[in-house]
Amino acid sequence: MEAVAIVTALAVLQLFWFAFLVGKERVKHGVHAPAMSGHQDFERACRVHQNTAEQLIILLPGLWLFAYYVHPLIAAGLGAVFIVGRMIYRSGYLADPSKRSTGFGLGALPMVVLVLGGLIGAALRLF
Repeated sequence: MEAVAIVTALAVLQLFWFAFLVGKERVKHGVHAPAMSGHQDFERACRVHQNTAEQLIILLPGLWLFAYYVHPLIAAGLGAVFIVGRMIYRSGYLADPSKRSTGFGLGALPMVVLVLGGLIGAALRLF
């Protein structure tokens, strides 16, 4: 389970890093709080951060359910794919929002596998 804990910490740190980058864009482009719109680079950084936060709500329970009911190292590997996917998503989105699909897919697929795998694993143990 240690690998799952490490991946969990890395995913949360990635979210923190994305938040830091939003602040950096806010300062760079003079977007004063509480404004959430302004320069497109700031808005893109905000969307990447917000979308990643939304995704973590799905990822983290799925990661731990899969680890417990199926296999912790496979869960950690899928979680690592999610983290890489979010980095690719961020790079694509910041360059051009239409280029975010590959990164989104690399993040979404592991989430679905983790949640469904955890659900199926729990159901199989129940019955």
